[in-house]
Amino acid sequence: MPNQMIKQKIIELSNILGEYNYQYFVLDTPSVPDAEYDRIFNDLLQLENAHPSLRSVNSPTQKVGGSVLGKFAQLIHKKPMLSLDNVFETKALKSFMDRAIDKAECSSIAFCIEPKLDGLAASIIYENGILIQAGTRGDGHTGENITENVKTIKNLPLKLRGENIPDYLEVRGEVFMNKTGFNQLNKKLLDAGEKTFVNPRNAAAGSLRLLDAKITAKRPLRFYCYGVGICDGQLENSHFKRFEQLKQWGLPVSCEVKLLSGSEACLDQYQTIEQKRAQLDYDIDGVVYKVDDIVLQEKLGYVSRAPRWATAYKFRAEEAVTIVDNVVFQVGRTGAITPVAKLKPVFVGGVTVSKATLHNLDEINRLGILIGDSVVVRRAGDVIPQIASVLVDKRHLNKTKQIIFPLKCPVCDSALERIEQEATIRCLGGVFCLAQRKEAIKHFASRKALNIDGLGNKLVELLVDHELIKDPAQLFELTVRQIVNLPGMGKVSANNLIHSLQHSKRITLARFLYSLGIREVGEATANNLANYYKDIEKIKSASVEDLQSVSDIGKIVAKHIYCFFNQETNLAMIDHLISLGIHWPVINSIVESELPLSEKTFVITGTFSGMTRNAIKDKLQRLGAKVAGSISKKTDMLIAGEAAGSKLIKAQDLGIEIIDEQALLKLLNK
Repeated sequence: MPNQMIKQKIIELSNILGEYNYQYFVLDTPSVPDAEYDRIFNDLLQLENAHPSLRSVNSPTQKVGGSVLGKFAQLIHKKPMLSLDNVFETKALKSFMDRAIDKAECSSIAFCIEPKLDGLAASIIYENGILIQAGTRGDGHTGENITENVKTIKNLPLKLRGENIPDYLEVRGEVFMNKTGFNQLNKKLLDAGEKTFVNPRNAAAGSLRLLDAKITAKRPLRFYCYGVGICDGQLENSHFKRFEQLKQWGLPVSCEVKLLSGSEACLDQYQTIEQKRAQLDYDIDGVVYKVDDIVLQEKLGYVSRAPRWATAYKFRAEEAVTIVDNVVFQVGRTGAITPVAKLKPVFVGGVTVSKATLHNLDEINRLGILIGDSVVVRRAGDVIPQIASVLVDKRHLNKTKQIIFPLKCPVCDSALERIEQEATIRCLGGVFCLAQRKEAIKHFASRKALNIDGLGNKLVELLVDHELIKDPAQLFELTVRQIVNLPGMGKVSANNLIHSLQHSKRITLARFLYSLGIREVGEATANNLANYYKDIEKIKSASVEDLQSVSDIGKIVAKHIYCFFNQETNLAMIDHLISLGIHWPVINSIVESELPLSEKTFVITGTFSGMTRNAIKDKLQRLGAKVAGSISKKTDMLIAGEAAGSKLIKAQDLGIEIIDEQALLKLLNK
């Protein structure tokens, strides 16, 4: 058979299999028996094996897996992959819907309602209809490149079908393992004498992160879309209609997705899905509500980690009964003393639970709990184990004893303090306390603080346990000789760490303030402080009243900042850090009372070739700008990259100034 005829036959068989896959996985209406599918698949495989040069990268046979990887490479998400806020009761869901309706300035709006799959979020990128990249969510900004493994997922097309396919399409969704496939996999593992998985989510996570895609290909993974990231093409202005577009292009979407209006209908759908939960062949842990109108989504905008236009109404937690064996007291980074109940291990909601937080003294008193009690353990939101109630009827007084809250810190023996109107009791030992010391140094070295490469949590604990450091400043006094013989270290690693420490000395004032671990001072607050005062000496001398002049700082946070900068040990540590070379750039040319972009609000959209959106945001904030997530009349300027989308259209409608990447660089240089 001539090569051209063979090529044509391969294309024909690939298209037939692609159509069968679409009917089976997307439309859920298989048109041929499995035996017929297998016959055509084997015919195609034999032709490709005989003529490997004619095999296409998006052939259905390529779902058997690629080469073994040494490790997963990192990838940067062009648009952050955010989490969802959760609600656990009807009242909170109604409040969410009411806020969206108020923003829309109408009596009713439509919500796209879908089951919340218990899987792993993934980003899948198609260029010209071909799957070219897939990544995990990671921290929302940086994930792992799992392209080869994702290509093996049976219901995910390697090539899109239909018309008007965007040149660039980022699909976001959930990778999961259905219950049938999970049970079959565990049976195979058990028969082979191998370790089985606890639940489908763990099985999916383990399968997705295998370095050998050929093994992943044998695992029954599935994918359902839940939205679109970046798209260079025309999309509907309706979240629900976008699902319809994705389905037309061959992408799988849960058939449980509904479009509804009115709070009563929306709440009824929660009940409907909850009742169907046991019958579904995949695990879900709630119902997701999303504002359907994309323009309204942009108007509602985002908080730091989640969109304001979506929320997850989580199912009531699964519960089990067990016994409290003991209660221990842990000390956190800010000195908070947290009682933790040690439990007789019990299986709850797919995992074995052996401990649960008791939060604080008030919670212990509220529950009336004793060591030795039988208790109801709940996985709140199917995630965090907590004790819901005590079964007093099962209490044996001769087998129980009181929980005694410590009078001094259980780690360093320092005095404890409970601030008025606060439930938490805290150790006053600061970095003198071994527990706080470790957590404070971990925070100081973390990515959003000094970002000290090579200084992970385990190494911090080793340095503290070997009494090489007692506070963050002493990190910069370490020598290669001191650390070279620590477990897991060697000469190369020791030299690299010392180099990283020296490299991290130049930092922004905002990141330095964040690194200090002041209570309730996150990135945004640290940035506001730095922009307002521009000088740490002024922050040191600021009163509680002065601090409240800073944007988004109220009385409580102001008190935390004031107290931190009025403790001698903290001031001594800051002075020590500065004496060791910690410094930040000072902008002398700026009028003292104002940064050049203060009181200006920017919005960033699209993709950029020269820098990430996070880098742009950081540069603008250093110059005093506020960076918002959505366009409004208060927006001063839109920075538009490639594939800018609806924000660009809205900015044009409102007459807002728009600049591109080149103009942005000129602005920053100026």
